[in-house]
Amino acid sequence: MSLVAGVDSSTQGTKIVVRDTATGALVRQARAPHTEGSEIDPEVWWRALLAAAEGGLLDGVDAIGVAAQQHGMVTLDEAGRVVRPALLWNDTRSAGAAADLTEELGGPAAWAQAAGSVPVASLTVTKLRWLAEHEPANAERVAGVLLPHDWLTARLTGSSDPVTDRGDASGTGYFAPATGEYRRDLLRMALGSEPRLPRVAGPAETAGPVRAPGLPGIGTVSVGTGDNMGAALGLAARPGDVVVSIGTSGTAFAVAERSTADPSGQVAGFADATGRFLPLVCTLNAARVLTAGAQALDVSQEEFDALALAAPPGAGGLTVLPYLDGERTPNLPDATGALSGMTRANLRPDRIARAFVEGMLCGLADAIDALVDQGVPVHRVLLIGGGARSEAVTAIAPQVFGRPVAVPEAGEYVADGAARQAAWALAATPAPPEWSAMAAPRVSEADPEPVIREQYAAARGA
Repeated sequence: MSLVAGVDSSTQGTKIVVRDTATGALVRQARAPHTEGSEIDPEVWWRALLAAAEGGLLDGVDAIGVAAQQHGMVTLDEAGRVVRPALLWNDTRSAGAAADLTEELGGPAAWAQAAGSVPVASLTVTKLRWLAEHEPANAERVAGVLLPHDWLTARLTGSSDPVTDRGDASGTGYFAPATGEYRRDLLRMALGSEPRLPRVAGPAETAGPVRAPGLPGIGTVSVGTGDNMGAALGLAARPGDVVVSIGTSGTAFAVAERSTADPSGQVAGFADATGRFLPLVCTLNAARVLTAGAQALDVSQEEFDALALAAPPGAGGLTVLPYLDGERTPNLPDATGALSGMTRANLRPDRIARAFVEGMLCGLADAIDALVDQGVPVHRVLLIGGGARSEAVTAIAPQVFGRPVAVPEAGEYVADGAARQAAWALAATPAPPEWSAMAAPRVSEADPEPVIREQYAAARGA
């Protein structure tokens, strides 16, 4: 049996899956945690990868790939040493830098055309500007800039000539997905210099063999990608599919044949891991809204689901604006949540639970609408993430989205995508392998309930 491995290096930890190259059947898996925070020594990622691989997890593996959290800024000096701890996507200290850069280029529309996305604090380009302004001595030492997956791939291969892919590069703010080229002028605008950047390799290219001490001599390391791109590949998403992920944050992203350039900044015009594009909308408030609702009602998550399902669509007029941690889309970083439409008749636990679920889903429905407004076709919605395990969410989602919702079997989609990319690089075929062992998603259907989004739109507008 030929085996491939996929690594998901996320904010919270490292997950590794080992799958059968021919069928995609899961053979074994392991994980190891990372330390918490919004900046981290990249060595933590490497130690976690080694820890997860202990006990012969990678024995017999022929190819391996890495998908990792997007946007993280890894700065290197002339000797290839890390200059400072990596700033991660969830580090917001560069929000002011994002506003400054937007203005300097001529506004949001100019950025959307140049790099596919409008700067926000998560993008790497804004973190480089923050570094130049707040740590000039460190900025002067920067000779190279990598993303987390680039750095890990280089550690695996021992290469001094790192590579990246279109997907992860498209989240930096200094790469143009439409042309497939770096915008070094934007890099220079941010940092004041032009450090070395990784070569952008093709989606099925090989980065080299594993040469790292402590790991088996795996013959093929794929080019790797970002986490959202890895998830799309792991789900075998195709044009017309929109993936809605309900995790700590919420995302809605679609595989598309053409690039997008949204001047409103709602849709980030990313590339995917196959040569296509991956327009994406991110919200800050997703699964934690459900947790907060259950805590407010002092019930378990299962009891919360049962309460929500017992209430009618529209929650009797109650609406939750779920901006519990501010919000990214819409761009309301200082906003707070609200419960509106309260009456003596509807201020009941079941209505409140239903309103929390509907409010969270309405924010993601708005994200799907933003994709549609950019000309992205939506034929199928795939619902994934921790929130997709909620019975209330899967039952209510088609009522809010106005479409059937497909719910894939729970899994490590990002690591699966990295493994599928590794199998692609190993086979050197024109397209990634179709894995028969991947289960077909179950479909949740329900009639649309327009009252839910009508109430939400009215509350949001107010």
